[in-house]
This record gives sequence, C-alpha cells and structure tokens, in this order.
Amino acid sequence: MPLDPGLAGLLTVLEDPSRPAMHEGTPDQARDAFRALSRIAVAEEGPVEVGSVEDREVAGRPARVYRPVGPEPRPTVLFLHGGGFVVGGLDTHDSSCRRLCRDVDTVVVAVDYRLAPEHPFPAAVEDSVAAARHLQQHLAELGGTDRLGVAGDSAGGNLAAVVSQRVPGLTAQLLVYPATDAFGEHGSRSENGARYFLDLPTMAWFLGHYLTDVELAERDGRLSPVHGDLAGLPPAVVATAEFDPLRDEGEAYAAALREAGGEVDLVRYDGLIHGFLDMGAFSPAAATAVSDVHARFRALLHR
Repeated sequence: MPLDPGLAGLLTVLEDPSRPAMHEGTPDQARDAFRALSRIAVAEEGPVEVGSVEDREVAGRPARVYRPVGPEPRPTVLFLHGGGFVVGGLDTHDSSCRRLCRDVDTVVVAVDYRLAPEHPFPAAVEDSVAAARHLQQHLAELGGTDRLGVAGDSAGGNLAAVVSQRVPGLTAQLLVYPATDAFGEHGSRSENGARYFLDLPTMAWFLGHYLTDVELAERDGRLSPVHGDLAGLPPAVVATAEFDPLRDEGEAYAAALREAGGEVDLVRYDGLIHGFLDMGAFSPAAATAVSDVHARFRALLHR
C-alpha cells in the first residue's frame, strides 16, 4: 500500500534542510524539538476532553492521572511514553493519554520515568516496574477495580513489554510499534530506515545514549524483551505500521508471545509510519488506526 497522503505531507514539512536532524544535536535540543512537534499536533486538533486530570507522584516520579467522565469503577492503565528513552514526557504524550482515557474508558496514569543519557539503562526500567507495583497497591483509589493494564508506544512499548514480564498480575498490555530487539537483524530496518520519520541514525543515537555497556546488555530481556521470559504473560495488543523500521521486530515479538502460549491481537496498519499515535491531526487514516487499536485494547481490558 502507498504511504498515506496526509503523512507524506507531514514528512515533507518535517524534512526541512535548515533544521539539523535529531541525531546531529544534543539531547536537550532533541527534547525541545519533540515538544514543539507535539504542540503542533495539539494545536491542529484541540485538547481531548476527559473527566479530570491530576498531577501527582507515583513511586517517586512525576505522574499524571487521567480520569474518564463519570464516577463508576473502571480499570487502571499505566502509560509509558515513547521517545527513544531520551526524549518525551508527560506533556508530549498528554493528547495520547487523554485519547486512551476516553476511548478505552479507563483511568490512565502516565509516569515520567528517568531519561538517558543523564540516567542510562536500566533506570527507565526500574522506574516503570516500580510504578506498576505501586499502582497495584493503589487500584482502589485510582480506577476502583482490580484490573491493571500497561500501555506504551515505541520506547514506551518496550518498557510496557518489560513491565508485563516483571510484574505478575497485569490484565492486559498494549504495545504500539514497540522496540523489542535492540540488536536483532530485521528487514524493516533496511526497508524503512530512512525517510519515514524514525530513521536508523536516530535509532543508533538513542541507543548510544541509553546504553553504557553494549556487550552486557546485548541479550538482556530488560533491554530487548524478546529475550525475556515470555511464559504466562497478560493478553496483548501489538500494533505495527507498514513504513516503520521497528515493524518486523514488533511482529516477531507478537509471534514469540504466541509461541509461548500467550494471547495476542497483532495488527499492522498499512500506509502508516512510526509515530502515528500522535498524527491523527494530519492523517484521517492515522486517526482511524488509533481508534481501532484502542477498541482492541478496550476489549481485552474490560472483559
């Protein structure tokens, strides 16, 4: 399928030769650029209405709690943002969390885990696991039911997968174009490694900031969840995009989950690119995909 026209237009705008590529700058410059892009998307769409939004602390980290309209008990979802473990935060993924809260009818708790290079691997993993364990102890005051899911996109999908392996008792997991195999050889990396928003030099730049010891981390399941313990994990929705360098490793992880006996709803969105979760303002196809992936996750979380 050809690249979605709305996303093709967005990529043309983003390919401004006067701006340095992310991997050519510093982490702080990359964070500023990522925040600016998220603000453009919000300006196009307007904020998604939810019942309430509250800033608080979870397991020693800043967090934001999104509640749907209405008082009835609901599941709770831990949301872990993408950004290559280097960029991103509560503000860049505010719209994604609002939409998840509304569409899935769940309390969403976004946690601002520590970023590299100031806090390299495994700091993000430690924060994410601690947050999930904390939420398990406070479900009555959050969603009000005993159901806790975990969700994330890209690097956040990686962390959500790792949390699912390390925190027993979760109800469901949503992995949107997750990074699952840092040193694997996958065709989609060469096929989609340039021109589609996330490129190979940027992926290497992220990993270079995240890791301090490549050799020790090469087969560590906390970095590459495909090498972790896949037995007995919660049902998963795994969403990939046709023109994403991470496509094949996400689909390989879904296959490995199935082989280990897990329940997996794998869906590939043709014509879309990495990052489509926040691109609905520019592409009706991306907006439709987000609604679809949320419906799939809702079916697992609420059943």
